Amino acid sequence: MRQKILIVDDEPVIREVLEFNLKSEGFDVAGAESAEEAMGKLNADYALILLDVMMGGMSGYRFAEILRNQNNQIPIIFLTAKDTENDMLTGFSVGGDDYISKPFSIKEVIARVKAILKRRQATEPDRFVFENLTVDFNLKTVMLRNEKVELTKTEFKVLDFLIRHRNRVVPRHEFIDEIWKDYPYITERTVDVHITRIRKKMGDYARLISNTSGFGYRFNPQGTQM
Repeated sequence: MRQKILIVDDEPVIREVLEFNLKSEGFDVAGAESAEEAMGKLNADYALILLDVMMGGMSGYRFAEILRNQNNQIPIIFLTAKDTENDMLTGFSVGGDDYISKPFSIKEVIARVKAILKRRQATEPDRFVFENLTVDFNLKTVMLRNEKVELTKTEFKVLDFLIRHRNRVVPRHEFIDEIWKDYPYITERTVDVHITRIRKKMGDYARLISNTSGFGYRFNPQGTQM
């Protein structure tokens, strides 16, 4: 799955240049011209934020501080023309992961983005374990009571997406945007069909996947171990 990056900068040219080059590197990219707009767009699907410091309205520092106070640990790279030592210290003190001064090299930004995402991935678990259910994200396998559950490639993607966004309701359109984004005629019914098939194959563990009528699906284990 392609990683998503949110660019928050009030300069359209900077957003466009960064978006073009990051997309060329295989990332999904969205932009926001203010911290307030970014607040409305940000969700658990984003892997990293490129964040300008000086913007109209809320500053990048304040936005980062709010996210960290909410226990949101998404990586943040500050982009700013302010490059004094005090500015850098402020950026790190409010929860920034890196700090790049303007004007910057696109190659440097891409290298820093990849380095942070690589470090983050190295600390993420490669398996989900709950009671007698084991999902291995690297091997793309599901084991139930030591027996392999035969999921199709797409079914595994749906289950993977549910598990990685567990404990929140995932709307059907998010599944479509992530898994079927290259198929324009896919409908929400397709999501329902795949969820039904997955639940049938998971036997009594189908209880982990619940349907919130009119909204979407939720993977909600209790007593999860990682």
